[in-house]
Amino acid sequence: MTGSLPAENDVRLRMDLGSALRAPTWPEGFFLRTLEPSDAPALHALWREAFDDFDRSFDEWWTWLSGDAEFDPALCFLVKAADGRLAGAAQCWTSAFVKDLAVALGFRGRGIAEALLWQVFSAFKARGVAHVDLKTNRIANATAYRLYRRVGMVEVDWEG
Repeated sequence: MTGSLPAENDVRLRMDLGSALRAPTWPEGFFLRTLEPSDAPALHALWREAFDDFDRSFDEWWTWLSGDAEFDPALCFLVKAADGRLAGAAQCWTSAFVKDLAVALGFRGRGIAEALLWQVFSAFKARGVAHVDLKTNRIANATAYRLYRRVGMVEVDWEG
């Protein structure tokens, strides 16, 4: 698995892509597209807002991300509001791992995170992948954990 060793209450969740998947449903006034280099500053700002432990400068982060062998901009899904603001994003590794998923504070509670998940699942299924994994924390990220379980993700061993 990509990432650091698990902390207390961290879990690895998996979505089996063998069965039919729901199509993502985007709230009215929002649209999906994949990452373009000009989107990078807004994505960096979203990660800084969403993750307490995200402390990389833009240049350091972008160099690291864009240079990673598992990075594919076609697997970085951005949800934009009609006015162009970044409402949410899911950045995945080519190994079918959701590296980061977040919705900006002002856009939460509209179903964007769930739609992003269904988009991720559909994209990987189209690539012929059997399952998608992610890491979260049951306690510190309880709201996300409940969402992941609600869409059908199940806990699996860290070794996969």
